Amino acid sequence: MKIKEVVDALEMFAPLPLQDGFDNAGLQIGLTDAEAAGALLCLDVTEAVVDEAISLGYNLIVSHHPLIFKGYKSITGKDYVERCIMKAIKHDIVIFSMHTNLDNAPQGVNYKIAEKIGLQNVQILEPKENALLKLVTFVPVKQAEQVRQALFNAGCGCIGNYDSCSYNLEGKGTFRAGEGTHPFCGKQGELHEEPEVRIETILPAFKKSAVVRALIAAHPYEEPAYDLYPLQNNWSQAGAGVVGELPTPEAEDDFLHRIKHTFEVGCVKHSRTNGRMIRKVALCGGAGAFLLPRAVASGADVFITGEVKYHDYFSYENSILVAEIGHYESEQYTKEIFYSIIREMFPSLSVSMTSVNTNPIKYL
Repeated sequence: MKIKEVVDALEMFAPLPLQDGFDNAGLQIGLTDAEAAGALLCLDVTEAVVDEAISLGYNLIVSHHPLIFKGYKSITGKDYVERCIMKAIKHDIVIFSMHTNLDNAPQGVNYKIAEKIGLQNVQILEPKENALLKLVTFVPVKQAEQVRQALFNAGCGCIGNYDSCSYNLEGKGTFRAGEGTHPFCGKQGELHEEPEVRIETILPAFKKSAVVRALIAAHPYEEPAYDLYPLQNNWSQAGAGVVGELPTPEAEDDFLHRIKHTFEVGCVKHSRTNGRMIRKVALCGGAGAFLLPRAVASGADVFITGEVKYHDYFSYENSILVAEIGHYESEQYTKEIFYSIIREMFPSLSVSMTSVNTNPIKYL
C-alpha cells in the first residue's frame, strides 16, 4: 500500500480539522505517493528516531508532536529540527504528526490515559463549541431512506453514543420545472406537488463538503433543496481532556503511587493532600493546566496532567488534588493508538514503536 493510504487511515481516526489553531499537525515532510516500507511510531521526532527508521528500512515516521512548528527561511542543520528535516529528505522518509487533533478526537490521547488508569464512564471535559451544523433537506417519500443512509454514511447523525439520529416529517413539496430541466417527477412547465419527507440531522462542521456531496449523489432530484444551520451546541464527542470514575475509591497516597508506577514517572509533583478519597478523575495529557477550572467544576477529586504552573498549586489547593506527571510520561502511550490503527487497517505492513526514549527531561 502507499503511504497516502496509511496517512488517510490515521486522519480518519483523528481528522486534522480537530486540531487547535496554534498547531501544525499533519504531513511534515515527504511525498506520500511512495509505497510504504514500514512505519516507526514515536512521541517526538529526534535524530535518533530518524536513524532508527533508516536502520529498519522504514520510510514513514508517525509522531504525536509535530517536528515543524514554525516557518524556516533556511535549512542549514543548526538545530536538531533542521538536521532531522535534512536527514529525512535525504533518505526519502515521510514524517506525519497527529497532535491536538489526536488530543481532541474521540478515543484519542486522553481516552488512552483514562484506559491506563482504569476509568469508567469517561466523558470529554471541555467539549468543542460551535463545531456542529444542522442539515435539513426534502426528499420524495420513496427515496427518503436511501438519502438518510447516505447522510449517515457520510458522517451525519451522531449525538453522544447514538448514531443514525434524524428527525423526519412528511409534508408536500411543490415546484415547477423550467426549460432545459430533467425533472425526476412532474413535467416541464407544470406546477407539481410531491409527497416529501423533511429530514433533519446533525454533522461536524468539517464534514460539510463530504456530506453535501453525498446528499447530491443520493438525492433523486436534479436540484436538491437543503439548508445548513450553525449550532451553538457543545460537541460532546470531541474536545479537550476527559473525566471519568474509578471502579473503587482509592486513598490519595495509594492513587498517586499507582499513577507513578503506571506511567513510570521519575517524580510525581502534587498539591497538598487532605485525606480525601479519589473516585472521580479528570485528566489531560501534555500541558493541560488550562483545564483546571473545568476539572473543579466537574466535581473531580483529582486532576492529572503533564505540566502545571507554580501558582496553580496555590490557586486550587483546597478545590482538587493536582498531580503533575510530566509531559512525556502523560503522552507516551500515543504510540499504542497509532499502532492499533495501522495494524488493524494494514496487517501486512511492518510497524514498530520506537525504542528511543525521547524525553528531554531527566531525573536524578
